[in-house]
Amino acid sequence: MPETIFSILLGIGLAASVGFRIFVPLFALSLAAYYQIIPLNDNWLWIGSTTAMVTLGIATVVEIGAYLIPWLDNLLDTIAVPLAAIAGTAVMLSTAADLDPLLTWSLAIIAGGGTATAIKSSTSTTRLASTVTTGGVANPIVATVESGTSIIMALLAFVAPVLAVIFVVIMLWLMFKVFKWFKPQKQIDG
Repeated sequence: MPETIFSILLGIGLAASVGFRIFVPLFALSLAAYYQIIPLNDNWLWIGSTTAMVTLGIATVVEIGAYLIPWLDNLLDTIAVPLAAIAGTAVMLSTAADLDPLLTWSLAIIAGGGTATAIKSSTSTTRLASTVTTGGVANPIVATVESGTSIIMALLAFVAPVLAVIFVVIMLWLMFKVFKWFKPQKQIDG
């Protein structure tokens, strides 16, 4: 049972990391599988191969670099939201251990895909606001913070999964508060 709880918390933490950068948590998962730090679902053992590790490492570097280019970052965001949903679902599926398939898929879609999509949607909105207000000048700063957060979330997911999930809840709560703050207020006619 503790392994099952760990696998769920790990999946949620990695899904949150996906919301900031798609390939960072996949690369971290590949490294952890390669060095046999964590057990994976049998269908996901391939991610621990040398080929997967090198490919995901290159993809991670390219993704992080591409987000530093102001016009390219907004273009990437248009395709990244659906990809984040898929990758969030995938990382949750890969880490799920000893669960009924219905529960595994439900958790993967709702907790994994949902968390990644919520975070990716908010980061895309943040980048768009940065582009509009600064002409894209601040976008590399936003991208650096997002990349750093993705790396920290991926590491936290492995070393302190409970803390990672608490951090996810705090991030989602803050996003809700920020979006509520920016939501237009209804005018009351007197």
